[in-house]
Amino acid sequence: MENLHLHIESLIFVASSPIKLAEIKHSLDATFETDFNNEEIENGINMLIEKYQSDEYSIEIVLVDNGYRFLSKASYHLTVGSYLKHLNKKKLSRSALETLSIIAYKQPVGKSEIEQIRGVSCDYAIQKLLEKELVEIFGRSDGPGRPLLYGTGTKFMDYFGLKSIKDLPKLREFQPVENTIGEAAPIEENVTTADKHLSEEE
Repeated sequence: MENLHLHIESLIFVASSPIKLAEIKHSLDATFETDFNNEEIENGINMLIEKYQSDEYSIEIVLVDNGYRFLSKASYHLTVGSYLKHLNKKKLSRSALETLSIIAYKQPVGKSEIEQIRGVSCDYAIQKLLEKELVEIFGRSDGPGRPLLYGTGTKFMDYFGLKSIKDLPKLREFQPVENTIGEAAPIEENVTTADKHLSEEE
């Protein structure tokens, strides 16, 4: 089909999260009342990826969490970061990031293990991370009381610009902190420097 790649481009542009191949196909099939094959769509996507690799564009199409989305190129991150610094008022606090990091690397993991590693209560941080869909409930443990197990949520990959969970940087093994359970830290704190991946809209 002529200009198929332009229709694909419009879908990637309007999608609020990385759009998957199956979603693109479903939209095209419904629009044109036909059955596009995956190869046709992939060819269109590859044509767009190649197009935006040109230095004429400050954005590119990137595969994130098995879906496609527009992102600014690395050369323009400082400029974008300066804008986001003023646009976005808050970022995840250190407490929230520590909790999210433990969940990301240890998932599925229960609250008691998270608190054992951090040495402080994580109730508030977990609740807010759930609300932001950065964390989700994976089920229950078979242990005493069958506590809830947590893992990364639907927006985690998109939030940090990861293609898959395997792209997380390798860290040394977490060591439990020998400390008493303390006060819950706020989930967010004021932004003091431009941070492309950690800043978020209110």
